[in-house]
Amino acid sequence: MEETMSRLAVERALVSVYDKDGLVPFVSRLVEAGVEIVSSGGTARALGDAGIGVTPVEEVTGAPEMLGGRVKTLHPAIHGGILANLGDEQHRQDLERHDIRPFQLVVVNLYPFEETVARGDATQAEIIEKIDIGGPTMVRAAAKNHAWVGVVTDPSQYDEVATAVEQGGLDAELRRRLAAAAFFRTARYDAAITSWLNPGPLPERMVIPLERVDTLRYGENPHQPGASYRQAGAAAWWADAPLLQGKEMSFNNHLDAEAAWRLACRFDDPAVVIVKHTNPCGVALASDAATAFGRAWECDPLSAFGGVVGVNRPLDAATAEAITANFVEVVVAPEVDAAAVSVLEAKPNLRVLAAAPPGDDELDLRRIEGGFVAQVRDTPGGEDWQVVSQREPTVAEMEDLRFAWTVAASTKSNAIVVARERAAIGVGAGDQSRVGAAQRAIARAGERAQGAVAASDAFFPFPDGLETLAEAGVTAVVEPGGARRDEEVIAAADRLGVALVFTGRRHFLH
Repeated sequence: MEETMSRLAVERALVSVYDKDGLVPFVSRLVEAGVEIVSSGGTARALGDAGIGVTPVEEVTGAPEMLGGRVKTLHPAIHGGILANLGDEQHRQDLERHDIRPFQLVVVNLYPFEETVARGDATQAEIIEKIDIGGPTMVRAAAKNHAWVGVVTDPSQYDEVATAVEQGGLDAELRRRLAAAAFFRTARYDAAITSWLNPGPLPERMVIPLERVDTLRYGENPHQPGASYRQAGAAAWWADAPLLQGKEMSFNNHLDAEAAWRLACRFDDPAVVIVKHTNPCGVALASDAATAFGRAWECDPLSAFGGVVGVNRPLDAATAEAITANFVEVVVAPEVDAAAVSVLEAKPNLRVLAAAPPGDDELDLRRIEGGFVAQVRDTPGGEDWQVVSQREPTVAEMEDLRFAWTVAASTKSNAIVVARERAAIGVGAGDQSRVGAAQRAIARAGERAQGAVAASDAFFPFPDGLETLAEAGVTAVVEPGGARRDEEVIAAADRLGVALVFTGRRHFLH
């Protein structure tokens, strides 16, 4: 329509906000530009206290605020002025017949429902009172009628809108952007309410509002467009982590960084994780991060080349020097020392992120056509470890078994991790057979497998996987158990002198 392309001069604005941050300067600019302000409740009082003249909503509606504030703007004199299509003759006649004046601007932000729930100590009655009704109704009405009305739902929009009003009005592109933001705001608000009314880890109904954080150069491959999205209001270590140097993060960088950082943060001691294609190809613990990096790199230098590194300690100069002596794409650490910054600057394309620890309390969602499969995120720990072989693992073997088990839980199944002295020395990941994963891990470990331990993310269906490890020199193995042929596997361990531990819980990762 021709009218949607024109600049909309603002003569009358409806202002009703809970969050009054920046409100007075914003409305002052509107008033100076000749805009009449209609306002309600606490907003009208706040503006009046600041010396800004407003027309109270009840003066427009002829009806008092009632039901403790639940009803004040729900009236034809308000919504008729918001929803009128001024390009429709019948609408214009209805306005004239009922003595309703149109609004060109609606400024509304909503009761803090999300914040009230997040407090953790609010009663059910308090939470319900923070479910806004009039606010979303005005927002949706104005957004629907954005051909004739601009809608402001966040203080971050105040300056742009005030500037536009001062320069003659809101153009169609701005009104459309404001409407899109408004509908997302009410969608996010309703999603939060839906989540509260559907408690539990796997609710019957789930709405997930997503906001684009960045447009990526491309997806997994150059012919695939890509972008990163954050769940509105949720913690997201990657979105909040400043990129201290280097090129922008790619689609694959994000996936690998998530895998490296999540695994690195599973350890209490100084740890370094090197990831390639979301699988660890080097993991080690040590007394300091620089030593851990060297030991992690030794696991599989060929695969580590061009990998993504997670370090669970502040990045110091020594660790930075060890990293920059090799080719890596991304480094994630909790912080970067000043001395390390100057070292890293020698590799300007190296991406360096300073990140908060990742959380474990969100659902793990995987896309399938037309929907998702969802699960509670897997975390290693809480298993009931039982020695099922005749030989008990030594203290050192048990320490390495726990290390290898943690790494295996973060490795794509079928997964076998061979480790020694709290460092991975061979990782078999994503193999279609468990014996194949064992063969891959042993091939990478080579002679280092002598006296090492191994972890399997799921049970051995036959003894051949354990036999492959034992033949290469592995002396202790941890696996979930639970196979029909467990007794055969245990018998093989006893025959080969291998200590075998069952955990009772598997850690598939697809």
